[in-house]
Amino acid sequence: MKKLLFIFIAIFALFNSSNAEAIRITSGKESAKITIIAYESLTCSHCADFHKNIYPQLKKDFINPGLVKIEFRHFPLDAAAFNASKIAQCNQQQSLEILEGLYNNQQAWIKGETVEELNDNLKKFIEKKGYKIDFEKCINDKKIEDFVLNDRIEGAKNFKVNSTPTIIINNKKFDKSLNYKNLKKTLEKLI
Repeated sequence: MKKLLFIFIAIFALFNSSNAEAIRITSGKESAKITIIAYESLTCSHCADFHKNIYPQLKKDFINPGLVKIEFRHFPLDAAAFNASKIAQCNQQQSLEILEGLYNNQQAWIKGETVEELNDNLKKFIEKKGYKIDFEKCINDKKIEDFVLNDRIEGAKNFKVNSTPTIIINNKKFDKSLNYKNLKKTLEKLI
């Protein structure tokens, strides 16, 4: 009887772990006083610029010292961004690394005239980088798909997001021009 119960628990745990809810891609301490939400599209050149030129300085000055936590939320603007979002969200242990890799190498994978060509280039990029995901499974995962779409719906509904990147700081939309100087001034006032 104990053996049967153990098998049942093992199967239940296995089943539940494979159906676990998607987790937000974040950087920083959960206890940070300031929370930034960044609504982004993985095919957006301005979002890639944010990751290359603003986020590293933000990380150094505010995130690493524990003052700020940032949540990256999905707001795909096209099918390629939608599929890339699903890929970034797929491996919870590597999500931030994958997201940063996709933005920092955007021109390496965002090629193609059709969704199929774009997916093929995305798959080649993921394989070349050695990320540990099952590409087809991730692209077709309905729970991840719903998670990504819900981010977009919530962004539009709660914060009137209509372009990317859109930055929300402690639940208020950042309305200034998005550069490090403006972001830094705003954050310093909140500390």
